Amino acid sequence: MKKFDESYVLIKDMVDDDYYPKFLVEKIRNLIFPVITLLENGETEVSVIQAKLDEMTLAINDLQEEFDENDSEIETVARDSIAVTIGHIMEWFGIDIDMETALRERDW
Repeated sequence: MKKFDESYVLIKDMVDDDYYPKFLVEKIRNLIFPVITLLENGETEVSVIQAKLDEMTLAINDLQEEFDENDSEIETVARDSIAVTIGHIMEWFGIDIDMETALRERDW
Protein backbone atom coordinates (compact mmCIF):
# COMPACT_ATOMS: atom_id res chain seq x y z
CA MET A 1 0.00 0.00 0.00
CA LYS A 2 1.15 3.51 -0.76
CA LYS A 3 1.83 5.71 2.27
CA PHE A 4 1.13 9.43 2.30
CA ASP A 5 4.08 11.82 2.26
CA GLU A 6 4.86 12.35 5.95
CA SER A 7 6.76 15.55 5.15
CA TYR A 8 3.66 17.25 3.72
CA VAL A 9 2.15 19.75 6.17
CA LEU A 10 -1.63 19.44 6.15
CA ILE A 11 -3.47 22.78 5.95
CA LYS A 12 -0.12 24.57 6.10
CA ASP A 13 -1.52 28.08 5.65
CA MET A 14 -3.76 27.58 8.67
CA VAL A 15 -0.93 26.06 10.69
CA ASP A 16 1.27 29.06 9.91
CA ASP A 17 -1.36 31.73 10.68
CA ASP A 18 -2.01 32.75 14.30
CA TYR A 19 -5.52 33.88 13.32
CA TYR A 20 -6.56 30.24 13.61
CA PRO A 21 -6.56 28.75 17.12
CA LYS A 22 -4.04 25.92 17.14
CA PHE A 23 -6.42 23.49 18.83
CA LEU A 24 -9.00 24.03 16.08
CA VAL A 25 -6.41 23.66 13.35
CA GLU A 26 -5.47 20.36 14.98
CA LYS A 27 -9.13 19.29 14.98
CA ILE A 28 -9.31 19.89 11.23
CA ARG A 29 -6.06 18.00 10.69
CA ASN A 30 -7.48 15.11 12.71
CA LEU A 31 -10.58 15.10 10.51
CA ILE A 32 -8.40 14.79 7.40
CA PHE A 33 -6.40 11.79 8.68
CA PRO A 34 -9.22 9.23 8.18
CA VAL A 35 -9.34 10.18 4.49
CA ILE A 36 -5.59 9.57 4.23
CA THR A 37 -5.90 6.27 6.11
CA LEU A 38 -8.66 5.10 3.77
CA LEU A 39 -6.48 5.84 0.76
CA GLU A 40 -3.37 4.32 2.32
CA ASN A 41 -5.38 1.13 2.80
CA GLY A 42 -5.82 0.98 -0.96
CA GLU A 43 -9.35 2.29 -1.44
CA THR A 44 -9.90 3.46 -5.01
CA GLU A 45 -13.69 3.37 -5.32
CA VAL A 46 -14.68 6.99 -5.87
CA SER A 47 -18.06 6.65 -4.13
CA VAL A 48 -16.42 5.28 -0.97
CA ILE A 49 -13.77 8.01 -1.01
CA GLN A 50 -16.41 10.68 -1.63
CA ALA A 51 -18.46 9.41 1.31
CA LYS A 52 -15.39 9.78 3.56
CA LEU A 53 -14.75 13.28 2.17
CA ASP A 54 -18.39 14.21 2.83
CA GLU A 55 -18.08 12.94 6.40
CA MET A 56 -14.91 15.00 6.89
CA THR A 57 -16.46 18.13 5.37
CA LEU A 58 -19.61 17.90 7.48
CA ALA A 59 -17.46 17.55 10.60
CA ILE A 60 -15.46 20.64 9.59
CA ASN A 61 -18.77 22.47 9.07
CA ASP A 62 -19.62 21.65 12.67
CA LEU A 63 -16.49 23.48 13.87
CA GLN A 64 -17.61 26.87 12.55
CA GLU A 65 -19.29 27.93 15.79
CA GLU A 66 -16.20 26.97 17.76
CA PHE A 67 -14.08 29.10 15.43
CA ASP A 68 -16.50 32.02 15.98
CA GLU A 69 -16.28 31.57 19.76
CA ASN A 70 -12.50 31.91 19.44
CA ASP A 71 -12.55 35.09 17.33
CA SER A 72 -11.74 33.25 14.12
CA GLU A 73 -13.61 31.77 11.18
CA ILE A 74 -13.27 29.38 8.30
CA GLU A 75 -12.76 32.05 5.65
CA THR A 76 -10.83 32.43 2.40
CA VAL A 77 -7.38 31.38 3.63
CA ALA A 78 -8.83 28.45 5.54
CA ARG A 79 -11.02 27.33 2.64
CA ASP A 80 -8.08 27.49 0.26
CA SER A 81 -5.78 25.71 2.70
CA ILE A 82 -8.24 22.85 3.15
CA ALA A 83 -8.84 22.59 -0.61
CA VAL A 84 -5.09 22.62 -1.41
CA THR A 85 -4.51 19.88 1.15
CA ILE A 86 -7.34 17.69 -0.13
CA GLY A 87 -6.20 18.31 -3.71
CA HIS A 88 -2.67 17.24 -2.82
CA ILE A 89 -3.94 14.09 -1.10
CA MET A 90 -6.12 13.16 -4.09
CA GLU A 91 -3.23 13.77 -6.48
CA TRP A 92 -0.78 11.79 -4.30
CA PHE A 93 -3.04 8.75 -4.44
CA GLY A 94 -4.10 9.26 -8.07
CA ILE A 95 -7.78 9.81 -7.26
CA ASP A 96 -9.69 11.83 -9.84
CA ILE A 97 -12.19 13.88 -7.86
CA ASP A 98 -12.44 17.61 -8.55
CA MET A 99 -12.46 19.96 -5.56
CA GLU A 100 -16.01 21.18 -6.02
CA THR A 101 -17.19 17.59 -5.76
CA ALA A 102 -14.71 16.55 -3.07
CA LEU A 103 -15.83 19.36 -0.77
CA ARG A 104 -19.43 19.54 -1.97
CA GLU A 105 -20.86 19.41 1.57
CA ARG A 106 -19.03 22.50 2.79
CA ASP A 107 -20.93 25.51 4.02
CA TRP A 108 -17.86 27.66 4.58
